[in-house]
Amino acid sequence: MTAHEGKVPFKRKLAYASPAFALAIVGIPVYVYIPKFYTDTVGIDIAYLGLILFSVRIFDAVTDPLFGRWSDLTRTRFGRRRPYIAAGSIFVAVFMFMLFNPPRGGAALSAVWFGVGIYALFLFWTAVTVPYESLGPEITFDYNERTSLFAIRDGALIAGTLAAAASPALVRWIFSIPQDPVGERTVYFWISVIYAPMVIGTCAWCAYAVREMPSVSHPTVKTSLWRDLRKTTQNRPFMILLAAYTISAIGNNLPATLILYYVEYVLLSSYAEVFLILYFVTGILFLPGWIRISRRVGKKNAWLASMAINTGAFVGVFFIGPGDAWIYGALVCLSGVGFGATLALPSSIQADVIDYDELLTCQRREGQYVGLWNISKKLAAAVGVGTGLAVLGWVGYQPNIEQSPRVVFTLQVLYAGVPSVFNLIAFFIALAYPIDGHIHGKIREAVASRKSGVSARDPLRPERLLNGRVCEQEATT
Repeated sequence: MTAHEGKVPFKRKLAYASPAFALAIVGIPVYVYIPKFYTDTVGIDIAYLGLILFSVRIFDAVTDPLFGRWSDLTRTRFGRRRPYIAAGSIFVAVFMFMLFNPPRGGAALSAVWFGVGIYALFLFWTAVTVPYESLGPEITFDYNERTSLFAIRDGALIAGTLAAAASPALVRWIFSIPQDPVGERTVYFWISVIYAPMVIGTCAWCAYAVREMPSVSHPTVKTSLWRDLRKTTQNRPFMILLAAYTISAIGNNLPATLILYYVEYVLLSSYAEVFLILYFVTGILFLPGWIRISRRVGKKNAWLASMAINTGAFVGVFFIGPGDAWIYGALVCLSGVGFGATLALPSSIQADVIDYDELLTCQRREGQYVGLWNISKKLAAAVGVGTGLAVLGWVGYQPNIEQSPRVVFTLQVLYAGVPSVFNLIAFFIALAYPIDGHIHGKIREAVASRKSGVSARDPLRPERLLNGRVCEQEATT
């Protein structure tokens, strides 16, 4: 049994997972708190803010595959991924601090500050996260051990998201900060002071403790980006996974963006932060159970079950309103049951389709795949943030006042109705995913055969015989 096929020490898993905890600051605060902070406290127009957030995700659609490709082709004595993780984290910390601390100027200055800050933050966040996530599939090739590895990583992400979600309330309570415009600025100042060194420190630990495996085959022939992308689209399991995940993510990002607006203006409640904490705590608590379930029924079936639970919960949310905070809390917990699985299982499945790509191309191209994967995540977030906020502005949303019935109904549709429909579509697409534990084992055997110069059959298309000499030449180049 090789190092790739065996167990990964828990300490190494923890070191790999640690940046996910700190980098979660770019999640909930940027997508949930910062938009409301900039519209209601700083004074930026909500439609303009939505446009900026949408455009920065289009920008990410270009940078993600580029950083993925660059990290695949990078050659240093420190490896392909680790230099990006360590150096990029410094810039992430700098521009996060900038974004969380806007100047006290007019709306025009604040808008420019936000635009520059958000573009720079996401540029360097991409420079860190694409190589960081690309490192994961290289750590182990074991089908079930990958689920454990990515569950710990994504569990750290959920825990970090929980901490980020709770941080405004905690900072406000610890420092007795009032809930007024000056107080809101003070809250985000302290959050940035806490998180900036945390981002740098956890990324440095990961880069130091998690070494890239020397036996992993790397691309040796530089081809055009477009040719590489065409090769990726020929990986049918990946395209099925990507389509299902993207559609589901679009639906899931709408409630992530609109929860503060929904709780305040539909439920008429002031406990949005409590509901967020309930959601993330439930996700963490049930994540170990999903690992065990996936070992019994397979990753695909466990993922389908988690999507079904989420969809059922949000169908219920659509039918509640003012005074139904307790019912909403119960549905939030139900949705949280499947939350961890919807993060960890697709990540583990993605590592398996990268192995299938290695069988077809004789190369390890994690960066290429993670780059495309991140395009999916970020474009889904762009649709969620940009469309959600823009539609609210179009139907007449005005901050800090009682909303019209039209705005309230629009919030219900965007927050609960649309996500339910999108998750249902994703569920039926995911049914076609073909790789299970048995097939994955055959893929790894076929990869080993081709590397040794022996031709092997494609487990997903047994009529196709793959030439072993190509991989043998690649391995010795």
